[in-house]
Amino acid sequence: MTTLILGLILWSGVHFWKRLAPDSRERMGDKGKLVVTIGAVLGIVLMVIGYRAAEGAVYWGRSPAMTGINNLLMLFAVYLYAASGAKTRITRKIRHPQLTAVKIWAVAHLLVNGDVPSFVLFGGLLAWAVVEVILINRANRAWTPPPVAPMKKEITAIVATVVVFAIIAAVHAWLGYNPFG
Repeated sequence: MTTLILGLILWSGVHFWKRLAPDSRERMGDKGKLVVTIGAVLGIVLMVIGYRAAEGAVYWGRSPAMTGINNLLMLFAVYLYAASGAKTRITRKIRHPQLTAVKIWAVAHLLVNGDVPSFVLFGGLLAWAVVEVILINRANRAWTPPPVAPMKKEITAIVATVVVFAIIAAVHAWLGYNPFG
């Protein structure tokens, strides 16, 4: 569990750096981006290794209904992430589509993984995303929605969502976690 927690701390720390110490982060320039990238990747590696090795009490497991809800939420989370890059129409309504996607992803995974390591991993990333939104909104109170995107971008985001969701499902199946029950 220690490795998992260290990964969460590292992930959160490098992401909070810009919000909590903006002058320090800005002084580093491009080297700061490299530090964040290395820290984030190392954080992910530690979270994956730590999660796979962690043990803990199980309070609930997957059910067909929760698996279906999980998959629908995951499809929406992947769409929000794709929409963020394409600046589709939904990004005119949701200020932080990527962080919203992380929150939806975390909740979806908590629905089907009711064990302590999942509470730490998915709950920890949910907490990180909530705090990140709060910090961003405090630093930048004003928000102007992006202009309306052409339909081509909407279609691109939908196609990207289907492709990425299929890849994610395949990777989960390959790792032994069949996302479809």
